[in-house]
Amino acid sequence: MMVRREDGAGGKFMHEFLKRHVMSRFGECRLGEISLADMDDSSDFDGFVFTTDSYVVDPPIFRGGSIGSLAVCGTANDLAVMGAQPYAFSLSLIIQEGFEVEKLERILDDVKFWLSKLDAKLITGDMKVVEANVGIIVNTSGVGVKNEHLAKNLEVVREFRDYPFGWIRDCGLKEGDAIIVSGNIAEHGVAIMLERGFDFELDVKSDVYPVWLFLKDALDVGGITAMKDPTRGGLANALNEMAEKSGVGIIIEEERIPIREDVKGFCELLGLDPLSMANEGKVVMGVVEDMAEDVLKALHKAGQKEAEIIGYATSEFEEVVMETSIGTRKVVPPPMADPIPRVC
Repeated sequence: MMVRREDGAGGKFMHEFLKRHVMSRFGECRLGEISLADMDDSSDFDGFVFTTDSYVVDPPIFRGGSIGSLAVCGTANDLAVMGAQPYAFSLSLIIQEGFEVEKLERILDDVKFWLSKLDAKLITGDMKVVEANVGIIVNTSGVGVKNEHLAKNLEVVREFRDYPFGWIRDCGLKEGDAIIVSGNIAEHGVAIMLERGFDFELDVKSDVYPVWLFLKDALDVGGITAMKDPTRGGLANALNEMAEKSGVGIIIEEERIPIREDVKGFCELLGLDPLSMANEGKVVMGVVEDMAEDVLKALHKAGQKEAEIIGYATSEFEEVVMETSIGTRKVVPPPMADPIPRVC
């Protein structure tokens, strides 16, 4: 048996691989509320959350960002969707011999820029130079901290129902919770494809962005019960994970999913599902029904003008189901793997 590309591509195959080979050995490990087997975006210890991620995007510099942008924002976003404020980071570089120093400096400048926007610190790291044909691989780990925004959100949620968690968990959905997407989907995946020689005149950039910069305003309104950032596997994967872990179904409306028409057309032309395309600056969240409109207004005010309520959690079924633009319903399955290799 050999490891396949699909085993690390963020979809159903990767989840099965991790459960079989990793969680079977380490799944019960925990220092706080969240075990490794929970497969949440981060895990916790002593009032902090901790996450790590490795980035292999090709090309390493692309329209709208670089592997440095992805490394900081992607790791920060895994912390932020737990309700944690990004605080401290590590940075490890694996660089192919002969890699251009000018490109490396651009990547490191992006790391510095986004850390400064987050008011977070880089406190440790490592570097290796190798002969293998890897270009550059970046690993970042991050620590997030509890904060007044998270506390306010949990206080509001508990006005409506029992919520046993100390962080925002992707298993926190209940029947009736509204599902909100913070902005247009599929732009990162399309931007990477355009960098790889597709001859389309599309003005599309990666959406790479640290979601904490707008999430804290939504948390101040309160009522958020579950969150994920829809990276590999896109919106479809995020929704299916939230539904499965929460033990509910989710119904969404196709016409309410925010997506640019040119991005949608690009995906249709190439036979790609935009719901499975990677995003790097978006959040999918569940919100107590009575607070959904207020949270949506807070997102709009914080600059997320395309944020939209796309559906709700239901006990009617267990799957993710979409009401299509032609009035039918269809199941939205979890993707088997990301359709684009080395996208993040």
